Formats: sequence, structure tokens, C-alpha cells
Amino acid sequence: MKRSPDLLRLADTVLLPGFTGTTAPDWVRRRLAGGLAGVVLFSRNVDTPAQLAALTSALRAENPDILIGIDEEAGEVTRLEARTGSSRPGNYALGVVDDVELTERVARDIGRDLRAAGVNIDFAPAADVNSNPDNPVIGLRSFGADPLLVARHTAAWIRGLQATGVAACAKHFPGHGDTSVDSHHGVPRVPASREELAEVELWPFRVAIAEGVRSIMTGHLLVTAYDEELPATLSPRILTGLLREELGFEGLIVTDGIEMAAVSGRYGLGGASAMAVAAGADAVCVGGENADEATHEHIRDAVADAVTEGRLSEERLADAAARVRALTAWQAQAPAPDDREDEIGLVAARRAVRVTLRGGDGVLPLAGAPHVVELAPETNLAIDKGMPWGAGEPLGKLLPGTTVARLRRGDVHNGVAGTVLSQAADRPLVVVVRDAHRHLWQTDLLERLLAARPDGVVVEMGLPGRTDLGAVHIATHGAARVCGQAAAEVLAGLT
Repeated sequence: MKRSPDLLRLADTVLLPGFTGTTAPDWVRRRLAGGLAGVVLFSRNVDTPAQLAALTSALRAENPDILIGIDEEAGEVTRLEARTGSSRPGNYALGVVDDVELTERVARDIGRDLRAAGVNIDFAPAADVNSNPDNPVIGLRSFGADPLLVARHTAAWIRGLQATGVAACAKHFPGHGDTSVDSHHGVPRVPASREELAEVELWPFRVAIAEGVRSIMTGHLLVTAYDEELPATLSPRILTGLLREELGFEGLIVTDGIEMAAVSGRYGLGGASAMAVAAGADAVCVGGENADEATHEHIRDAVADAVTEGRLSEERLADAAARVRALTAWQAQAPAPDDREDEIGLVAARRAVRVTLRGGDGVLPLAGAPHVVELAPETNLAIDKGMPWGAGEPLGKLLPGTTVARLRRGDVHNGVAGTVLSQAADRPLVVVVRDAHRHLWQTDLLERLLAARPDGVVVEMGLPGRTDLGAVHIATHGAARVCGQAAAEVLAGLT
């Protein structure tokens, strides 16, 4: 059996390739006109709101029923605001506030921006229960470590987003929270029993399905209670047996980036894509920097070949394509959203700040313009490397004369503490950290600085660990731009 034009067109219907540039490449336009059903956008495709709207309009001109997806979680994982930092905090901050109405309002605000930009599916929210505080890839992207809290905020996020006519996509099924490996680089193992999974990891997904979530994204996870050999993305037992049959999900199943090492490392891009569709996935996300026509054609041909060779039934492929079309049909009927809510993100960020004062040295506001040291760890691949963050820049606007130094791991040597202390002589010292509990170099330098300056202020913009460090400890529960603004307001005495 050969690859027929109809089979190739059907294979194109289940692929969501990425591409480079802020305008639509010729190959993407041509493929869309020939049957490609959708694309996935990254921050490399986004410059301004007007540019993004023009891009999606050009794509939609080639295929009016196109599915256009993006990862807009807000907080640390933002594509719309990667150049400026997010104007809305991420999930963890919303979980700390624990006001489901606020979470729904923030998600609705995101949906308004996405709808205006021409995006019709958002690969969010993360419904992972972050039960492992050392998790290298979820962390602040989760609403928290309590499955009931995660479930109610996942539901609220879905309600808010889908009220704007943008499909939500709960991820990373069946739950990436209790892992210690980043699936961008390896295969995380989830060793929990079926009973433990039902009580923790699966609970938010059950609630998301009950809430009417339109899409669920698979995680590249080895969930041994269901499948000891294949990651969830490639496992019929998990995608068909668990998600479709046991949990009753009828919407679109979309894969996490198929180029990630956890699946492509062993099976290749084409092999993993075909296996995912055969397992029950309906749309294959193809991100990565090798997002070009040759890569797309290779994957499309591999999916078609799997049909001709009997590894993927044509009925399964047609079912996947029908689910893709059903999602775009839902969005086309959605009413226009109401007007956006100004500064709801900053309101949420302010409510998420927690301040701890210790002893007589713990005094706010700062007595004068401080010296701010920001300790910047390496972030995972889901987070844009150049995205602005920190408290120093907004604090400088509130307290003129503020000086800021940013240090990375390679900048820290035996003499760096002395340099920082001399720069902060006779001035308030503010040390901004990010996931300090996960980075020994941050903790070591922080303790050396505080030993010499017990009046020092610590601002933790990552997952909170110890709150007893510093005369004042401020936890923002996120590194979004608005989280830095909220911390600066506390330091300057504006709140």
C-alpha cells in the first residue's frame, strides 16, 4: 500500500508544527492550503500584539479552520509577554491566594488577549500536583501540592479561559508533579500505585473533564502502574485505556512537544509521532528549533507509513482528524468575550505576596535606596531564557538611586560576597533569589551575605523554601514582572 494523496492529507490533519519567524513562511502557507490543520506558536513568533494578530490572520487566510495553539500559562511560561515579562502571575501564586474567582478572572483576561490575537487553543493550565518540591520542570507552574486545591483552580482556570472562546488544555497527563527529571532531557518515572495516582495526580484531570475542558496534553512520563515500557504519550493503556475509557474524556488529546528527548530520543520524531497517534493522541505538537518543512514532511510521511505498514489504523487516524476539526468548530461558534479587566494580574500578584519579619532588624519600608543583588539560576527549557524578571528594576523606579547587580552561578567565587557587601555599605541590602532551596550556590552566598548583614532583606521569587532567612523575608510565589512590581511596592512602603 502506497502513500496516497488522501492519506498524506489525513496525516497532515493531526500535526501541529512550529516554525521560525514573526511572519508566516511560504512552506507553512502552502501546507495549510494543502490540508495542514494547525500550527503551534512560540515566543520566537511573537513581537507585538498587532504583529501576532497579523500573523494569525495570514495563517487563517490559507485555512479558515486552522487550529492555532500557544503555551500561555502566564507567570514563568509566557509566549505573549516573553520580551517584557508577564503581566499576570502564574499558577502557584494563584494557588497561594486560593480565590477561585480571582483565578477565573485572570484566566479570562488571558483568553481575551489570545482571542484578540487569533489564537484558539491555549496549552494551559498545568494541572500537575507539585508534590515534589525539587521538581526541575513544574514548580511554580503548578497551583500547589494539594490535589484538591490544584483541582479547584484548574477548573476555575478552564472556566475563565473557555468563556472567551479559547480552548483550554489541561496538562501534563497523567501528572508531572512528582518527578525529578525534566522530560525535555530524559524520561521521568512516576512510580506511584494506581490508588495513589487516583488520589493525587489524576484528581485535577477528573475535575477538568467534568468542567468540560476541550483538550488534554500528554506528559512524556513513564507511569509504571499503567505501563512499564512506554511513556504516557506513546501508551495505548494510558491514552486510550485510562484517559478515554476509564476517565471518559471525549475531547482533543494533544502531545507535549514530540521533539523532547523523553520520546524522540528512542523512537525519533516520526516514529514517536506515529506511535502517539496509534496510542490515542489526536494532535502532535512539533516545537523545537528544527521546525522546518523537511522535518514536518518527515513526520507526516512517517505517520502515513505507519498506516500503510499496519502499525496505525486508518480509522484511528481519521478519528484523530475528526477531533481536531471538532475543536475548531467549537471555537468558531464561541461568542466574543467581554471587555478586558485592567491590572487584574497586578491585583493577583499583590495578593500573593507573603512577608515575614524577624527580630528588631526586620523593618519595612526600606530606609533608603538599596543595593539589590539578584541571583539568577539556569531555568528549564519551558521558560524563555531572556525574559525579564526581578525586583531591582521596579524598585529603582520607586526608590531612585537603587543599584542592581545580577549574578549567575559562574559569577560566584570566593571574593564575590566581599564585593557585594562593599557595594551595599551603609545602604539597605536586598538579595533576590529564585528557587534557592534547589540551588546550593544561591543558599551558600545568601548565608554568607546575611552573616555579615543580619539586617538584609531576602526576596524569594521561586518556589518558597525557608522563610527564616533575612531580617525581612518576602515570598512573591512567582517571577512574573508583576510579582517583582508587587515586591518592590512592599519594600518601598506603598502597600
